[in-house]
Amino acid sequence: MYNILKDFLDPNQIAVAGILVAFVLAFAGLAFPFPFLPVDHGREFAVNGALSKGKTRGVGFTFVIVFIISSLLFMPVDREYIIYCILILAVMLSGYLDDAAKTPWNEYKKGLIDLVISVMAMWTFINYNPDLLSVHIGSFVLDIPVPVYYILGIVLIWVSINVTNCNDGVDGLCASLCCIVISSFTIIYAKELGNYVITDFIFVSVLLAYLYFNSTPSSMLMGDAGSRALGFYIALIAMKTGHPFSYILLALVLIIDGGMGLVKVALKRFLKISILVNTRTPLHDHARKNKGWSDTQVVFRYIIFQIICALTAYIIKL
Repeated sequence: MYNILKDFLDPNQIAVAGILVAFVLAFAGLAFPFPFLPVDHGREFAVNGALSKGKTRGVGFTFVIVFIISSLLFMPVDREYIIYCILILAVMLSGYLDDAAKTPWNEYKKGLIDLVISVMAMWTFINYNPDLLSVHIGSFVLDIPVPVYYILGIVLIWVSINVTNCNDGVDGLCASLCCIVISSFTIIYAKELGNYVITDFIFVSVLLAYLYFNSTPSSMLMGDAGSRALGFYIALIAMKTGHPFSYILLALVLIIDGGMGLVKVALKRFLKISILVNTRTPLHDHARKNKGWSDTQVVFRYIIFQIICALTAYIIKL
């Protein structure tokens, strides 16, 4: 469709059309959700988990599908991006099947699926981006051997999928933070990202449509179908910038909020080391239960912290 539209519109006009179409399609799809989407049964150990009971869950299925279709229609695509779309679809479907399952999937099963997808994504990235196999730290460029870069990239994608997934637990939190993270990458690394600037804005537009329904008190939840796909995409654009370490600062709130729980559980389970004994994880649960923050305070304060991180990253880039 892009090749047809470029005969009548310039690239910027096509991008705007893609953003608007994506928002409208996502909004319509969420306003009239698919009947096969599961219903949340409440989360036993999550703070205020019972309030989610009865809400439509797994609507990430809807907005991720809209994102993939819209990006393929309104941006110039190549084989590399088509492979990424297939992988985004795969990670979304794995999350959706977990959302819809009567019994939640085993953590090892989900972790293995994430690992396989991460390996395939990095194989694709290395084959299509041989000029990006170095790390930029300020003005310093560090050339990294391909096997090492491959492993580090797999770790980045796997971690991003899982910390973003863990962050999804408060109305409006995950989608709001991901909007800021994706937009920050887009603004700071617009030149490096090229056509991925369009896909970034398309993803943000479908997230804004979702936030219309997910703002407190929400009527629907993205579920693993949405959060896992978002984590994958954020890691992907971090790699495409050529500055993968920028992920640490531009997604710092996601990393801290979701990552501390992963570290806590991993140390306890595999090394029998107990840390943060008196701290609930994810940390947004600690903020609500132990510190008395409301859901709205959690969302706005996390947003403030992440914007400060983004501004810092922008200054460093300059």
